[in-house]
Amino acid sequence: MTRRATVLFVALGVAWGIPYLLIKVAVGELSPSELVLARTGLAAVILLPIAVARGAVRPVLRHWRWLAAFTAFEIAIPWLTLASAEQRLSSATTGLLMAAVPLAGLALAFVTGHAERLSPSGWVGLGLGVAGVAALVGLDVDTSDLGAVGELAVTVVGYAIGPAILARRLGALPGLGVIAIALTATSLVYVPVVLIGDGVPTGLPSADVVWAVVLLATVCTGAAFLLLFALVGEVGPVRATTITYVNPAVAVVAGAVVLDEVVTAVTVLGFVLVVTGSYLVNKGPHRTRRSAAAGSGDIVGAQAVEGFPEPEPGGGAHEVRGTQSGARH
Repeated sequence: MTRRATVLFVALGVAWGIPYLLIKVAVGELSPSELVLARTGLAAVILLPIAVARGAVRPVLRHWRWLAAFTAFEIAIPWLTLASAEQRLSSATTGLLMAAVPLAGLALAFVTGHAERLSPSGWVGLGLGVAGVAALVGLDVDTSDLGAVGELAVTVVGYAIGPAILARRLGALPGLGVIAIALTATSLVYVPVVLIGDGVPTGLPSADVVWAVVLLATVCTGAAFLLLFALVGEVGPVRATTITYVNPAVAVVAGAVVLDEVVTAVTVLGFVLVVTGSYLVNKGPHRTRRSAAAGSGDIVGAQAVEGFPEPEPGGGAHEVRGTQSGARH
């Protein structure tokens, strides 16, 4: 990876490594739907006015169908199932299991006949990632919590499809507008969900929960998505999803230090396997951004969803104008 890609990769790894800790704190007092509403609502209040002022909303609204699909797969559904799973699983185990996102991306690519041309070491890395996830599910998760693992599987699939939609159909749009509208739409959808399912809140949550929600909305949502757009534009959607191999390190450390979660031998083994897998998947001959954009058949995420049409002329899947625009802001 280039130096810029490495910086983006590390920054996003931290920003998306600490949410598991923050979600664990928040679901101690909030329901999963309340957390999604609070997180997306606050982030939308921050980002939407900026997007409107910079003219980043109108171009995105013309692509509302694909925007709705991105919103559902990347935010509305997976954030709910993730929060629900963390009511039963530790933040460290959750973070480690989320490393299966690149594996789901490859599975989708195989189903649609567009697998990425990985090097032999890349395949070894993916194999190690699978082994790490298998060890965690088989040895570090109680059988009574397998339902939570199923919820995480829904999150993993959503996180694999989301970047594909972003790259193929929304890549040429302003990144700030995409995420601002997606967050706003999700928060509006969850208002009636919360009111009907949970009722009107009768009191304020504790200070710890308030801070957790604020950090989730600002650092782990608004800032992190802008980093994601920049990373996808730099290395493509598949290598961008391997950020989930770095997140576990942050999740394990944060859970152990802040929440006193127990780090077992299986946790350490899973951590070693997924981080080694991350290195091997990302290791390989350097490809420029131009060649990556031209070789859409080499990018799993770009064609991971069956039925995706080719990008419109001038709307290259990986020359992400919106990504660069959002990053500059």
